[in-house]
Amino acid sequence: MAGSTNIDMSRARGEGQLRSQGPVIKVEHLTKAYDDKVVLDDISFELARGRVYVIMGPSGCGKSTLLRMMIGAEAADAGHVYLDGVDTTVADKKTQEEARRKFGVLFQSAALLNGLTVAENVALPIRQHTDLLKSTIDLMVRLKLELVGMGDAADKFPYEISGGMKKRAGLARAIALDPAIVFYDEPSAGLDPVMVGVIDKLIKDLTSKLGITSVVITHEMPSIFRIADEVIMLFGGKVVFRGTPQELRQSRLPIVRQFINGDPEGPINAPRQLAELSERLFGSAKKSAIDDGGTA
Repeated sequence: MAGSTNIDMSRARGEGQLRSQGPVIKVEHLTKAYDDKVVLDDISFELARGRVYVIMGPSGCGKSTLLRMMIGAEAADAGHVYLDGVDTTVADKKTQEEARRKFGVLFQSAALLNGLTVAENVALPIRQHTDLLKSTIDLMVRLKLELVGMGDAADKFPYEISGGMKKRAGLARAIALDPAIVFYDEPSAGLDPVMVGVIDKLIKDLTSKLGITSVVITHEMPSIFRIADEVIMLFGGKVVFRGTPQELRQSRLPIVRQFINGDPEGPINAPRQLAELSERLFGSAKKSAIDDGGTA
């Protein structure tokens, strides 16, 4: 496919960054609420190295919140996140920084800096976290851009390239330091079907050829069935399904069936519809209690 590059090299540095022989990521009893809304309710799971994990679920199910907690961008109300055996929820700042160098993140918007060229964006984490010579950094940047099929766009600025190219440039930056783990936040958002296929192929190639553990947050069903080794589905603050794509297809759980088939009616939206109807008819629970002379 035009613009893509076959990956035929073995992973040189990232594997050595993993010290623990246990799970690459371990989420243990993770809980998070905003005001009185529980977003994550005692979530636990483990992820092994060298596999593609997709975390899926309907909008508002807690996927992005879970991602922010795994990368240390948001604190949990309770529970723990272990990266390569290190509990990042209680570790000191230095230990947290060491753990965070083991992963890269492809943000939904790509998050490129418009004032820097594509190459300069990719070089940014290398310059921040190493004291390598400029010639070495330039070589690393060229290699990463070639891996994602962006070698001919090194000197362009983000505003000069397409949305798909921005995603690939963001991916090159995410793997700039040869991380053991890469998190992808809605990598297919805003892309046409062909470019979605390009990004999916890159995720699979980077995972299998470089030994990276990939954690993909998405609700795009075609991508899920193309790339996932395992799928975790969230709903109502809980893990309601975990299994292979084949097991996902065969699942008879009503929540799973509704989601993968895109049915407009079912258990996913029924509680929301009931709550919205109740509020339209009677107002909020707090208001109704006050109007009835009760206590809020």
